[in-house]
Amino acid sequence: MTMFLAVVDGSIYSHSVCDHAAWFAKRANAEIEVIHILGRRDLASSNSNLSGNIGLGARTALLEELVELDAQKAKLSHKRGRAILDDAMQRINEDGVTAVKTHLRTGEIVDTIQELETQTDMVVIGKRGEGAEFDSSHLGSNLERVIRSIHKPVLVAAREFKPMQRFLIAFDGGPSAMLAIKFVAEKAHYTDYECHLVMVKSPSVDANRELEGAAATLEAGGYKVTTALIQGQPEKALAEYVETAGIDLLVMGAYGHSRIRSLIIGSTTTEMIRACKVPVLLFR
Repeated sequence: MTMFLAVVDGSIYSHSVCDHAAWFAKRANAEIEVIHILGRRDLASSNSNLSGNIGLGARTALLEELVELDAQKAKLSHKRGRAILDDAMQRINEDGVTAVKTHLRTGEIVDTIQELETQTDMVVIGKRGEGAEFDSSHLGSNLERVIRSIHKPVLVAAREFKPMQRFLIAFDGGPSAMLAIKFVAEKAHYTDYECHLVMVKSPSVDANRELEGAAATLEAGGYKVTTALIQGQPEKALAEYVETAGIDLLVMGAYGHSRIRSLIIGSTTTEMIRACKVPVLLFR
């Protein structure tokens, strides 16, 4: 049975994550596992420095009070987490998917998703978390780490869900892009949607050959494909194409270079996620 993992955190993106997961699940006849992850900050108060001129008795009393506060905070965090999961299940049920499981987990988000990776076929996560939801220039602090750490497709949900009618595959001929082509070509339940295959590269015989080969793979899977060879900076050119053509979903390879290279010259993946207002399906 196909399984999708939806990661919710109580941010404004959580409902969108549920809606996107449900949309894909209905077409793939998949189950959805919804998880909410409690990190260390959710369960404990910030470390306090009790050194200095505080007497031993006062210090002991303060420590006992902090322990009690931590216990109360942990209890409230669990209640809030369960409420977030209950809300997510209700949302997904209303979207028409009843095969839903929920889990409240404790740990680090990357470690938890890595642990569950073998049990899922796709991870759905919001573009931003609770701390960055109103900052359009800032992505969730864990997003890149999650995408780089697993090898299953990751769907980065946009702020709001809207039904999808046309999608774009950003093709560069690389291994990750070929994974995206293979994934889409094998999924017949998306063939009724408009498929655009776009390559950002200077025109050449080789570029045309690569684009035609990828299009042939998709057409063999039952898709009608619109191809385009465009020029410019990939992140800018693709974002403009998405806007102009009314694309509802961007499909692309992710983080083909190391973190060090990305720090020096930037990452096309990060810029595309940041610039596009549509969901992005990523492959590594």
